Amino acid sequence: MEPLSRLLRPSSIAVIGGGAWCANVIAECRKIGFGGPVWPVHPTKSEIAGLPAYASVADLPAAPDASFIGVNREASIESLRALAARGAGGAVCFASGFREAAAETGDGAALEAALVEAAGAMRILGPNCYGFLNLADGAALWPDQHGALRADRGVALITQSSNIAINLTMHTRGLPLAYVVTAGNQAQTGMAEIASALLDDPRVTALGLHIEGIGDLAGFAAMAAHAQDLGKPIVVVKAGASDQARLAAVSHTGSLAGSDAGADALFARLGIARVTGLAELLETLKILHVVGKLASPDIASMSCSGGEAGLMADLATRAGLNCPALTQRQHADLRAALGPKVALANPLDYHTYIWGDEGAITRAFSAMMAPHLAMGVVVLDFPRPDRCDGAAWDLVVNAVAATRKATGRPMAILSSLPETMPEGVAADMIARGIVPLAGMAEGLAAIAAAARIGAHGPMSAPLILPGPEPVATRLLTEAEGKTVLAAHGVTVPRGVLVTTAAAAAEAAQSIGGRVVLKALGHAHKTEVGAVALNLTSPDAVGLAAQRMGGHQFLVEEMVEGAVAELLVGVLRDPAHGFVMTLGAGGVLAEIIADTVSVLLPASAAAIDAALDSLRIAPLLSGYRGGLPADRAALRAAIMAAQDYAIAQADALIELEINPMIVTPDRSVAVDALIRLGDRP
Repeated sequence: MEPLSRLLRPSSIAVIGGGAWCANVIAECRKIGFGGPVWPVHPTKSEIAGLPAYASVADLPAAPDASFIGVNREASIESLRALAARGAGGAVCFASGFREAAAETGDGAALEAALVEAAGAMRILGPNCYGFLNLADGAALWPDQHGALRADRGVALITQSSNIAINLTMHTRGLPLAYVVTAGNQAQTGMAEIASALLDDPRVTALGLHIEGIGDLAGFAAMAAHAQDLGKPIVVVKAGASDQARLAAVSHTGSLAGSDAGADALFARLGIARVTGLAELLETLKILHVVGKLASPDIASMSCSGGEAGLMADLATRAGLNCPALTQRQHADLRAALGPKVALANPLDYHTYIWGDEGAITRAFSAMMAPHLAMGVVVLDFPRPDRCDGAAWDLVVNAVAATRKATGRPMAILSSLPETMPEGVAADMIARGIVPLAGMAEGLAAIAAAARIGAHGPMSAPLILPGPEPVATRLLTEAEGKTVLAAHGVTVPRGVLVTTAAAAAEAAQSIGGRVVLKALGHAHKTEVGAVALNLTSPDAVGLAAQRMGGHQFLVEEMVEGAVAELLVGVLRDPAHGFVMTLGAGGVLAEIIADTVSVLLPASAAAIDAALDSLRIAPLLSGYRGGLPADRAALRAAIMAAQDYAIAQADALIELEINPMIVTPDRSVAVDALIRLGDRP
């Protein structure tokens, strides 16, 4: 297979087709300053966009490194075949009507397979793809307008949406772009492979992804590991999530741990920061481009307004950032810099006493920037250049630059509104090593994202990757499920499986004390009245069994002394791996929706961290004088459930323990649902 670098960093370009899209590719190559030859190809036209055209690929002076194919889908296949025969490096397939339109055309999938076959060892992007911009070298296989500029170094963007790619190039935030690549249908070359090729370019500082779905989980995980080895962080916006795993599920876990939770777990596992929108994507990439990942979520906020300080305090908390209280040293140095009239705190309102005095502002900012802080954030909205004079604001920028140099701490200037951070000012800040953040909410979310990347350690154990989807699925009975879980070390209640009401009464007598009766054969027994709790006599058990009806009953000890009820579930998610969900359990699990998801295999430390992140975590530690849970027993029970899931990875579709009753001395799986399948 040809290296992707030949396509993405071409020395020569062929443009196949005579329409407006192809003419625009030629115009964009000219505008961006492409230094090599551009060869139009058309069977009847003598020139296109002012360049002489060649009648066929065979007539070209040499094999092109990169080609833009702007003809219909059938002709695209023949063009690819001709390029491959000529020894070309790669091509962008612009045409649509392939796999993405299979339902409408009926032959889209077959044509896409023919496209890949025609390419052979030649690289292709698409089909249904706009192409790419290489702003570092100056190559634009791009059939439309764009707003990007040349850059010696910058971030790389890859998106599965061509229109979103165009929108991203139109930003006015000062962020330099090295590459913008659209992936299209990824018929031959997937996003992970494109990303790895871009990350290998030393001029790329960070990677931003817009993802609708992950088709190659193993390749994506390998790409993330490669990025970590290179020290290049990744930020992602993910939309268009597939609900395949959730919709197929029987358990509560299925509704709580759909593909979106799986995506969160995957990105967290791989050290990728997930953000909610394109603005946050660009703002996070600014931080990563200028200063890299952040050491912690601890920041200092500085503004000359109490209103801004209040907003920063509120929004920082919502974003998951900390504004630590001032140390004695900070307090003393700030008092010396600001005098007796200013209330000292973080966020700091330094007032306007020192406005216009660059030296005094520098001293105040430097006093604020203690070594334990990950970033200093100065709130500053620039005046409209068409109506106002911004000279005094330049002094603040100078003071921030001086503070960065004096303290060695990362510094950002944050405008409360995106439009009050002019593009030219932002670009100048980046050149001076200052992060220009546009918009208070987006900027603080970006800082939190950069801190999440910084908190991620070395890659943990490789993911357990789902193989082919099992077929002929079957649901184990609760008794069967508990038996197999117990064999892997999960504690289950003492119980007896019986087939008649009379036998149920006898079982209750042998177990003694309070018991639970369950009629088997139902996924959610409480919803159909197939559970009776706190039965205190054999007669009560027998009567309850008669009312329930059925052919199998499970009589078990009543587990008492609960500190908390948890849900422990594992769901097979083809897009993201095996997703383990931990959370508040019981019949209200879906209503409470207090859950966190991790991917298998999860370490004991990861499980502890997940438990600590739950809203019900205080219950496990002994809430308001209550007894704490046996944390070691709980951790061991979860790890044992994981062991079973891993052992059954070929067959497991879903597993749920709900509830797992956690007590001061043990954790007991009082209900279990397991669905398995056969290998296809």
